[in-house]
This record gives sequence, C-alpha cells and structure tokens, in this order.
Amino acid sequence: MSDAIKHECGIAMIRLRKSSQYYIDKYGTASFAANRLYVLMQKQLNRGQDGAGVANIKINTMPGTRYISRYRSIEPSAVNDIFDKINKKYKKAKKLGGHDALTDADWLKKNIAFTGEVWLGHLRYGTHGENSIETCHPFLKQNNWRSRNLVMAGNFNMTNNEELFSKLVQLGQHPKEKTDTVTVMEKIGHFLDEENQRIFDKYKHQYSNEQITHVIENELDVARILRRSCRDFDGGYAMAGMIGNGSAFVVRDPSGIRPAFYYADDEVIVVASEKPAIKSAFNIDFNAIKEIKPGHALVVNKDGSYSESEILPAREKKSCSFERIYFSRGTDPGIYQERKNLGKALIPQILKAIDFDLKNTVFSYIPNTAETAFLGMIEGLEDYLVAKRKEVFLEGKPHVGDLVDLLSFRPRVEKLVSKDVKLRTFITSDDERDSMVASVYDTTYEVIRPGVDTLVVIDDSIVRGTTLEKSILTTLDKLRPKKIVIVSSAPQIRYPDCYGIDMSRMKEFIAFRAAIALLKERKLENILDKVYDQCVQHPHDFENFVKEVYSKFTDEEVSAKVAEIVTSPEINAEVQVIFQTVDNLHKCIPNHTGDWYFTGDYPTSGGTRVVNKAFVNYMEGKTVRAY
Repeated sequence: MSDAIKHECGIAMIRLRKSSQYYIDKYGTASFAANRLYVLMQKQLNRGQDGAGVANIKINTMPGTRYISRYRSIEPSAVNDIFDKINKKYKKAKKLGGHDALTDADWLKKNIAFTGEVWLGHLRYGTHGENSIETCHPFLKQNNWRSRNLVMAGNFNMTNNEELFSKLVQLGQHPKEKTDTVTVMEKIGHFLDEENQRIFDKYKHQYSNEQITHVIENELDVARILRRSCRDFDGGYAMAGMIGNGSAFVVRDPSGIRPAFYYADDEVIVVASEKPAIKSAFNIDFNAIKEIKPGHALVVNKDGSYSESEILPAREKKSCSFERIYFSRGTDPGIYQERKNLGKALIPQILKAIDFDLKNTVFSYIPNTAETAFLGMIEGLEDYLVAKRKEVFLEGKPHVGDLVDLLSFRPRVEKLVSKDVKLRTFITSDDERDSMVASVYDTTYEVIRPGVDTLVVIDDSIVRGTTLEKSILTTLDKLRPKKIVIVSSAPQIRYPDCYGIDMSRMKEFIAFRAAIALLKERKLENILDKVYDQCVQHPHDFENFVKEVYSKFTDEEVSAKVAEIVTSPEINAEVQVIFQTVDNLHKCIPNHTGDWYFTGDYPTSGGTRVVNKAFVNYMEGKTVRAY
C-alpha cells in the first residue's frame, strides 16, 4: 500500500499438552515452545511494528516460586530483542545447573524463567496514543491467588469504551486508565474474581482454604467468565488470555471481524491471527488449521483439555475484507487467489481506460503488497488476448493488423517503481518534507516511449492519496508517458474503521475529500449541514447519515475527482484513477464480507455511531478520534 496505515495487531499462543520433559526427550531442546512461538511471531511481523511482548505461565509450581514471566520491547527488532533475552535465560541455566541442566525439565521449571507450559505472544501496531513499554501487550492483572491472575493480549478496538469504563466505575472499581485494553482486561478480571468467589462459596464448608485453592483452579468455568464479560462489548476483537492456574482462552467477536485460527494435536494447542504462521511454525497442512467461530471462544483448561464454546450469539459474519486485501500474509492459499482475482476483476475498467490500446501500454505495480493483484491483472489481460485470438481464428471475425503480431503479442510488463529511501522524521518543514517524500520512490528509466505509452500501475488500495500525490505521480511523470492510470484493487475507502485499523478521521480519506469538492462545485453544501444536524440530533441512532454525502454522485464521478485532486499542476501526463467495484470485491472475496469502510454498512451499532461522530468532528474542525 503506497499510503501507509496502521496494521492490525497479531496474537500467538501455545499450550503444551504433555510434560516439559517429553519435548526435551523428543525434540532434543528445552526451547521447543519458545522456538515455535518465535516463528509464529516472526511470520506475523506484517501485523505489528511498534512493539512486541511475550508472557509465559508455569503450571503447578510450589508456593514461593515465580510462575509468570513477561518481556516486552519497543526496540526496532522487538521480537528478536525479546527472544534474545529469553535465550539468555537458557544459557544461564547451563551455568547454574551444569551441562545436564538443559535436559532436566523439573530443574528448569524450578529455576529458570520462561520454561512454563503456556505461552502468549503479541505484536503491537498501536492505532493511537504513545508507543511505550506500558502500551505493549500482554497486560498483566496480578493477584496473590494464582487463579485470579490474568494475562491478556489482543487484536481489537472497542467502539463503546466510555460505556465500558462507566460500568467498571459502577462496579466500584477505580480504573487507572481509559484505554480499551485496560478496560477490557479489568472487565474480564472482575468476572474472573467473581468466578473464584462462586467456587469458594460452594466449597468453603467442605475444604480448608488451602484445599479450596486447588479445587478452584480445576473447576474454573472460563466460558462462563467470558459470557458475563463480553456481553457489553461492541467492537471487533480476537482476545487471548492466560489465567494463573494455566487455563487459557481466545475469544472472537460475534461478527467475526477480527481473525483467529487454531491447530490442536496431542502435543500442542496453538492459536494465531493468521494461518501461514501456524503452518510455518508446525509444518502442518492448511486444512488442519481451523478458524475460531464468530462469537465463540477456544477455551483450554488447566488439564490441557480444550473446547470451542459459544460466548455470544453469532451475528451475520462480517470478517474484515481488508485482512484479505492487505493485512494478512499473501502466502495463505485462499488470500493469494483472492488477491489475484481482485486484479483480474479490474480488466474491463482498465481496457476502457486505455482505449483497448495494449500495444502502447505498460503495466506495473507499486511495491510490494500489490504484486499478487498485479499477477492477477496480467492473467486477466492474457485471458482477454486468448479470447480475441479465438474470435479471429475460430469464429472468423475480422482483424486489423498482422496475424503474426496477434499470435505473438504479450502485455508489456515492467517494474517501474521501487522504494529507495526512508523518510526521516527529523524533517519537520512542510516544504522540505514534501520535497523529501518525492524522493522516497525511484523509477526505471528508458523503458517508456515518451508521449506514446500509457502507464497502468496497480496498488492494493488508496486511502489518503498523499503518497500518490506527493511521490508516485511525480516519479512516474518523469518518464514522460502520455497517460498514467492508477488502479486500486480495493474500492473507494469512504468511511472510518473503528474495529482495529487507524482510519478514523473523515478528512484523511481521498474519496471523502473528492465528495466534498463535488458538493461545493455543484452548490450542494447544504447537504453537509443537513447531515451534520442529523448526526448531532440523533447521536445514538443506528443509521449512517454520512452516506448522503456520496448519494448525489456515481463512483466514476468520485474517482475522476480523486484523480483531479492528486494531480498537481506540475504533472504533464493525463491522470486517471480506477477503483475496484464493491460488487467485484464480494465476488472475489465471498467469505469475508466486512466492507463498512467502503459501503458504510457497519456490523455493530457502535460502528454506526462512530461514523456519525467522525463526521461531526470533521464539521467542527476536531482532529480527535471518534471512538
């Protein structure tokens, strides 16, 4: 994506189902789980760049023994930084316990951190706020009773965080922060405490307090805790947690907005945000990896047994389509094919834009995530050429030009754009920054015929249009083409996302800016006032009033205005911008129909409230997030 936006966070969990000694004996290493978690997290680095964290819990330790370990890092290579520290623990074991220490699981568990059975990893890409150790997951809620300790990490945003915060206050709590991460953890922690108390009250006349502690650890009903905790949540979430007794869970929102997958055999239970990570870490078939169902939780008990339990009634599944277009790794076979299909679906619009003149057109892509869609686009062009040859040779349709040329012609493909340098944040002057941005990308010279060739360049999506305006078009125009056609494999992003992606401010969307410009051109500014009044007067309605901003224009009109906005006076070539259609999006990605940023159709009531509030913020000149 040429316009950088915040990614989704990534989660990774491993639960060992056999004794620690088993893995040392079979795999010849005390680092079996740590090594696998490292791969799980490395393979999801596309999901997190701000920081990372790892936590580990030892099961059935003796009192006086530390059983929860955690490292977090905001170093540039945060995952490596964390696992370097963990590996030092194992090196320390050799010094403390001698040569045989690393083959003695009991000694390791008693003396060395990060040698437990339950592991939780997180990759952070913060959507707002500062980047610090304190903002990195996993978060820890501590207690002197093992079964009341809670470690949590997740990929989520809550649209009703103010409401959730108020409920905690009503319960008598005094939360130290208002962030949804803390709010969610405290909410689950509250019902974890209540579950502990329920079991204690049940057995207090039968056992001593010391005995009841073990009864509680074995009888904790994690699904019950989650049902009571999640009923007030409005948002997209895949939340993972570990309880101090060794129980663990991953719970997913009822609309299936955020992804979560798992694999289980007699040795391990593993969870990740993406299938390829599990595939790489454990070398298993893709069809062995299951998706946690919307509204369900994968619950792992202290004894290692597991089940998938319904927590909230599932709604219509609205899995985020942006996961497929951009966020998730393209090595997933389903995602790979979907991205190719998105490129192929654009062929009719592309052919129309170039007036079917393939001979004088060069096709390329903006690195790197658009490469798969580019391959699909080229396949689509080749299919078109096959159909044209069939018309001439099998159906006898007339052809203008040499038949040998028709038989041998291939689409002209070149790599025209490459990222050359990284913009440094110390450049604070707007003029200097714009100048520097124009140099971020470099281009391949002497492959375009000046004034003759049209360039078709595909990107996976266009959000703000800033990089397109400040860098990409300037770079491509240096080649002196007759025309530049920028193609987005995603539809126009018109509305905020409030379930994870940092796309919350209306004025940042190039499609919204285009619609505003069209309203002003056509003297329809009264629509803005009308929509504003509706949003202010009905802040809790479930209707997306902002849709009316776009209602007077076709998709093509908005696209044309986008092209006009991003084309500076210094650009000599004609510029056209093509966006994927929503209909084609659904055909190419049929099982992930979450499209609220394109259509304004939000899967939860909180999402609709957010879009209306975001518009109010725009009209009032506020630059804060709408949730």
